[in-house]
Amino acid sequence: ATGPIPPPLIDSPKCPRCSLVTVCLPDETRLLARSESQSANLKSQITEPAPRRLIAPRDDARALYLNTPGLYVGRSGEVLQVKERKELIQEVRINDVSHVALFGNIQISTAAVQALCEADTPITYFSMGGWFYGITRGHSLKNVFTRVEQFRLARDPAFCLQLSRSFVAGKIRNQRTMLMRNHLEPPAQVLAKLKNSAETARNANSLDELLGVEGAAASFYFSQFNGMIKVEDELAAEPPSNPGAQLRFNFDFNGRKRRPPTDPVNALLSLAYSLLAKDCAIAALTVGFDPYVGFYHQPRFGRPALALDVMEEFRPLIAESCVLTAINNRMISEKDFVRAGRAVNLNAAGRRQFFVAYEARMNHLVTHPIFDYKVTYRRALELQFRILARYLTGEIK
Repeated sequence: ATGPIPPPLIDSPKCPRCSLVTVCLPDETRLLARSESQSANLKSQITEPAPRRLIAPRDDARALYLNTPGLYVGRSGEVLQVKERKELIQEVRINDVSHVALFGNIQISTAAVQALCEADTPITYFSMGGWFYGITRGHSLKNVFTRVEQFRLARDPAFCLQLSRSFVAGKIRNQRTMLMRNHLEPPAQVLAKLKNSAETARNANSLDELLGVEGAAASFYFSQFNGMIKVEDELAAEPPSNPGAQLRFNFDFNGRKRRPPTDPVNALLSLAYSLLAKDCAIAALTVGFDPYVGFYHQPRFGRPALALDVMEEFRPLIAESCVLTAINNRMISEKDFVRAGRAVNLNAAGRRQFFVAYEARMNHLVTHPIFDYKVTYRRALELQFRILARYLTGEIK
């Protein structure tokens, strides 16, 4: 069990019928192993044919989001039952659920937890405002060798810096792409600064320098975020006469503000980042990682550092794109927000609408930039973690 890892199979006829092909990734591993690049930007260096698409582009199971206070989740055979005041309002087969997300004061029975753990279906917990508390899942983390290498290399400053450069540079490139695609008139100066920031990140000499580059790039990017929002001429929000009362808001964005978010756009961004962190933590656990031991985000009590590492490149592609879609397509309106003190948050109806927008983005099919086949963003997240696992264990260089 501790011997050298065998080389990946080459065009084996057994692979298409193998249930473990999504774990083994034979064609993908072979392709990456022959490339000299160590970053995610490999496409320009690959001259071989694209690998066979042996994995399903999307998962048929769907996430179950529950955010109404007082709901109760129980189990009847192989079915989850959702009740409100003892009245059955929803039933769903456990095998049809990819994960369960519970927001706020929602009760779940021991029988339901046991059934979900047995099915290896994660249960995630959030505050009513969207703060990601934690995750419960069964004993599926059997690949201890991946975690051994993760712990060993997380203590290597040179390796952490090398990997972190790729995370940050990829994020900045994607931010620049977002502006070019969605901004009506993206300032050439800002695009140039983002391009330079990505190059600077690739050559940063320390994690502290990398944090500075990332922060500067975020400032450039969010200074133009408002230009990607389609704004209708509406009345400005009136000052609150009663905290928590229903108010009119607009979607004007004047910079990133969190803890607490003070306007609707920041509230949506915070919730989107929390949902994405949840999905990255699930993907990390699925592959066999410890999501709390990262390379760029250094260990801190209660922070899923590795999930946040891999999440960096996907923030513009998933979270911020989802926010723009929800606003620009009028899936979310001013009536979906409430104010409590300085904080602005979505109400229950608004969260339900945003969950629809987020899941639509996660299940959107895109062409993988390296493997040149179509997968959903959720599948792409898992692929990213599996590629990282191959890199840590030395299967690819």
